[in-house]
Amino acid sequence: MRRFIATGLLALGGLLAIESTAQAQEIQLTGPLAGAPAVRQLRWHRKGRIELAPTVSFTLLDEYSRTILAGARIQYHLADWLGIGAWGAYGVVHMNTGLTDQIDKVNKDRWDASRDNDPRTAVDRNASLLSVGYNFPSQLGQLQWVFAPQVMAVPFRGKLAVFQKIFVDTDVYVFGGPAFVGLQERADYSPTDFNDPGKSVLANPGQPVGANNKPVKAYPTQSRMTIAPTFGLGLTFFPGRWTGFGIEYRALPFAWNPSGFDTHGGPPDNNGPDFKIDSKDRSYQFNQMITVSFSFFLPQGIKSSP
Repeated sequence: MRRFIATGLLALGGLLAIESTAQAQEIQLTGPLAGAPAVRQLRWHRKGRIELAPTVSFTLLDEYSRTILAGARIQYHLADWLGIGAWGAYGVVHMNTGLTDQIDKVNKDRWDASRDNDPRTAVDRNASLLSVGYNFPSQLGQLQWVFAPQVMAVPFRGKLAVFQKIFVDTDVYVFGGPAFVGLQERADYSPTDFNDPGKSVLANPGQPVGANNKPVKAYPTQSRMTIAPTFGLGLTFFPGRWTGFGIEYRALPFAWNPSGFDTHGGPPDNNGPDFKIDSKDRSYQFNQMITVSFSFFLPQGIKSSP
């Protein structure tokens, strides 16, 4: 029995040790399909056409204030996969977040006259006065407008099936370019301004801070423009020969001070407060938004590949 098992194992080992060679047969395509492209009569929705698209954009992941922007995009498509153009939008709605409402409530409670006799209240008022005015939402940074020249490329396209009944031409595109951004932020401010009647926000400049001498005016704000990169990707559906609708994600990173707080410029290593508001208090923010659009393509006639 042992001799039989040993013989079988040796035979199996010999079979496994035999070198084998894989072979494949090349199939030569002949007839009317020889040399034919993968796709015929592909509709060129973009090639040689101008795209006009009204847009609505919604900012994402905002800490203090959300913005809705109304705008438009115009592009000329050099090829079905390449286009150049620009997008611009203006902030039409600014909405406070829940965090802003909570900060505003706590701050106004801090200035209530019933808390004048609490020694901790005086410390809180003086420590936070430069960063948070009596009306906190009025000092928030806001996105006012954006203008962005951009280049667009379409790496993927195909059809989207809806309930296996309706098939819509669809493409995925990426874009990028510089963006000119209009912002509203807190203007520069320092403790000496509390004693200046023209700049002070206190009811009685130069007097001790308290419930009877609390901020009655909003901290001043100013507008400025910054230049930042912008990039993202989108999805376009083509329900007709000269119309389309889509959705896109856009990133817009730049440095600004959306809260109006005194957060930088002091020790340690300029990462603490320095008791004044200036450009040092701006921090790098990865601003994001979602845009929906409805496109019109001119000329209305559409061409197809051979």
